[in-house]
Amino acid sequence: MKHLPHKTIARLSQYRRALLLCHAKGKTHIFSHEIAKILHITAVQVRRDIMLIGYTGTLRKGYNIKDLIDLIGRIIDSEEGINVSVIGVGNLGRAIVNYFSGRRTKLSIVACFDVDSNKIGKKTSGIEIFHIDDLQRIIEEKNIKIGIMTVPSEQAIDIAELLVKAGIKGILNYTPKPVNVPKDVFLEEYDMITSLEKVAFFVKTHD
Repeated sequence: MKHLPHKTIARLSQYRRALLLCHAKGKTHIFSHEIAKILHITAVQVRRDIMLIGYTGTLRKGYNIKDLIDLIGRIIDSEEGINVSVIGVGNLGRAIVNYFSGRRTKLSIVACFDVDSNKIGKKTSGIEIFHIDDLQRIIEEKNIKIGIMTVPSEQAIDIAELLVKAGIKGILNYTPKPVNVPKDVFLEEYDMITSLEKVAFFVKTHD
């Protein structure tokens, strides 16, 4: 399963969220075209992804929702759980911590970092804020493996280097500044401005 395409992994996460919503409503089985409709993709894509993880449904009932949720969880989640930190406790950083709280039992935000002395020692959504100078110590103490960067773009490269040096194995970069990391560190970069401009382009061309 470690060789699954990155895009398939991303869609599996989306499938699980959709399935959890359906399960909460008491639904027990679902067809590929129903999942596809929720996520605005094709049923063929859904079937391909689910076949890749070795699961099959039935012609009469489709996929067993609970079984598929459990299988996706075994593929995506770490059995012992993974600790996460947020670097940069501005509006976006606080929003991420608040939104993420309690949503994934196998992923836990356990520390935040900032340079603002007015924030150090306080908590946001129950998570303590540490000074960036303590980053390496706290990452080691709390066994943190993932860092979410929500710092100003001019700080992105330096912060990424600090995270790598501290032993972080995965970075989610929310800054518009691209960063480079070693091959053994997984990097996901999300540029909100680019995403918004992409949406604006399609709005313009379809208006």
